Amino acid sequence: MSSAPTEYGATTETGDVIAGLDLAGRVAVVTGATAGLGAETARALAAAGATVILAARDVVAAAAVADRIRGRHPRAELDVVPLDLGSLESVRAAVRTLCAARRPLHLLINNAGVMYTPFGHTADGFESQFGTNHLGHFALSAGLLPALSAGAERAGEPSRVVTVSSAAHHAYPADLDDPNFERREYDKFASYGQSKAANVLMTVELAARAADGGVHAYAVHPGTCATDLARHMSRADFTRMRELSSGDPGVLNNLKSVPAAAATTVWAATSNVPHSGAYLADCGVAQASSHATDPATAAALWELSERLTAR
Repeated sequence: MSSAPTEYGATTETGDVIAGLDLAGRVAVVTGATAGLGAETARALAAAGATVILAARDVVAAAAVADRIRGRHPRAELDVVPLDLGSLESVRAAVRTLCAARRPLHLLINNAGVMYTPFGHTADGFESQFGTNHLGHFALSAGLLPALSAGAERAGEPSRVVTVSSAAHHAYPADLDDPNFERREYDKFASYGQSKAANVLMTVELAARAADGGVHAYAVHPGTCATDLARHMSRADFTRMRELSSGDPGVLNNLKSVPAAAATTVWAATSNVPHSGAYLADCGVAQASSHATDPATAAALWELSERLTAR
């Protein structure tokens, strides 16, 4: 499945990554594939021959994306599965649907997410960003591990779980004592940052736990790209974002195209990545914050997530 070694970077696009790649026989699940990076990731994997399952809350929008992909790639094999990451019942239903098909899975792309939302809760009472970005994907990943292990055994190479994080994780660690802002004042930036730190921590622990089952895990920073993920942001929010990114002043001025922003996810799913558990950016290995890679914190978050999602 791995593409040949190539020099990639910030301007690499999905087309560069899949050039000459043959994913026939591989099955990929992509969450949040109704627009933006998820839709482009699904398109790129399908274009390379993978069977792609678009898992999304809006199945009508997902079906429309599937039709558009078939318009560009007539041989593409696509399916749609309902998935609302803000509802554990929906996540469990999606897991049952995917496992009932009795087909091994090779790729799980945890792409969906919300950003800088007003204070709110998921259907299960979790703070919206932590519950959607982390707990929903945690429950999905854990539920699909047996199918991913089966895929690895059948393919003779590791399956992969790729989770889209963000450089925003650097600013805020995950608060395991109060992840749902029950005792501290809600801050949409702190909430988003901790959910993205949780994505990296989950990746670290998943890599450790799933290695014997033939499943590798990677966390990805896609770069800054203009998508509808920023729909909840006000002008004041953009000002604060600029303040938080003052250490990298050009980050908000040098926006990536959607194919460039999705490239690292596709690279993580298909290329020769050095080691499971890595944090990736610009189609290469990057440095995550120590608070997001500490093994003890990763294990503690995993145990907390197991308890919270066992409801």
